[in-house]
Amino acid sequence: MTHSAPDVRPILLVGDANVDLVLRGDVVPRFGQAEQLLDRADLVLGGSASIVASGTARLGAPTALIARVGDDAFGRFTLDALRGSGVDVTGVAVTGAAATGVSVILSAPEDRAILTAPGAIPLLAADDVIAGLEAWRGAPGILHVASYFLQPSLAVELPSVLAAARAGGWTTSLDTNWDPDENWHGVEGTLPHLDLLLPNRNELQAIARSLGDTGGHDEELARRISRRGPRVVVKDGARGGWSVRADEERESAPGLTVDVVDTTGAGDSFDAGYLAALAHGVEREQDRLRWAAAAGSVSTSRSGGTAGQADPAELRAAMAP
Repeated sequence: MTHSAPDVRPILLVGDANVDLVLRGDVVPRFGQAEQLLDRADLVLGGSASIVASGTARLGAPTALIARVGDDAFGRFTLDALRGSGVDVTGVAVTGAAATGVSVILSAPEDRAILTAPGAIPLLAADDVIAGLEAWRGAPGILHVASYFLQPSLAVELPSVLAAARAGGWTTSLDTNWDPDENWHGVEGTLPHLDLLLPNRNELQAIARSLGDTGGHDEELARRISRRGPRVVVKDGARGGWSVRADEERESAPGLTVDVVDTTGAGDSFDAGYLAALAHGVEREQDRLRWAAAAGSVSTSRSGGTAGQADPAELRAAMAP
């Protein structure tokens, strides 16, 4: 993998690549062989890492992905969608050992439920990432890891992977996403090796509890996590986002008022906006958060995680006074 844009740092994404089947309308299941009619069903690119990758590529950052998909129709769909967004998929391995992962999104206007068959997602390992870093032929950039708990083999060795990346000049970033088992084990070991941690509020609180920290409001929890290593950048839904680092001043940016179609992937598009701003050399933290909040808001205007993602012109227009 080679990237050499002189003014924009490259972004290397690590994590899940799969398809999402997004269902809208009467999505609360009723058993007893009841047949329910939906308003719409869309098959789209899924996986937190893939949605972030699509978003950063659309925002003009040279972007590559390390992931695994199955040798099947969904795998080919996933690769085509990533290429269509401008993502370098050299590091996405096709395996015959498992099917491509699938998530079914039951999408309501204000919330959603997600049913996931992981498939090939857990097969990604630390060796895949190390190989990707060693094969890199450009200046080091930003290494972002997503969906920590869907990749147990990678998670075990992630602290050493992050340490190696930082030693090589990479900025390291993690969005754990939700832990399906709700035990949150292992995150603590990654914190000293991270520059950025990007949870939503619920994930922030769960990570804090896993560290034995149950007192105080969200900002206090984030500050205490930050003292272990990373700047903590918090996705706060329609309210936008905010961040703290140790004892520095809190920075924030509001979300935009938009006609929401589907919130699937909005947090991933928030991540993409923040990382793209960092890649483009945006220096002020508040401005990076403005990119993030605008990117997350705009993405909700269409179904799925990537269809509504902004390009640079659309993002500038969205952020205009």
